[in-house]
Amino acid sequence: MAAEQMAEDGDERTGQEPPPRPLDAIDRDILRILEADGRASIRTVAERVHVSRANAYARINRLIEDRVIQGFGARINHERAGQGASAYITLKIVQNSWRTVREQLQELPGATHIALVSGDFDVLLLVHAPDNRTLRELVLTRLQSIPEVLSTRTLLVFEETDLDGTAPPTP
Repeated sequence: MAAEQMAEDGDERTGQEPPPRPLDAIDRDILRILEADGRASIRTVAERVHVSRANAYARINRLIEDRVIQGFGARINHERAGQGASAYITLKIVQNSWRTVREQLQELPGATHIALVSGDFDVLLLVHAPDNRTLRELVLTRLQSIPEVLSTRTLLVFEETDLDGTAPPTP
């Protein structure tokens, strides 16, 4: 395999990918724009960061190629989408079972964020459900039946505000 190809693909023997290229101020501005509006056109992005469309296009493609941008999506108002009950659930799990547990958590209906963390618990899980009864069923039946899950604690979400300043309308 050519050295250039190895640099692009990473080391296949160790599974490591090449280190990310450094981001400059324009890259960070592009990320902020796309985070706020993933549907922003190349033209709009270019105008806002004061570069040509070709430059903006090349930068966005590099950010995608380097996996800095992992995808584009919509911010959902879960309550309006019929998912009015939300909770952060902390889990203590059997040591060295993270990969197995993560695979099972990814299959849970309404799971939107999973993180391996340090501290008093091992995993932080964000779920959205239609109502508290469904949420209760998810915790008591689905989560606690995973053999590697030692304990859970559920923190109900009463109100949310995204860091970009948007918040779901209050009823």
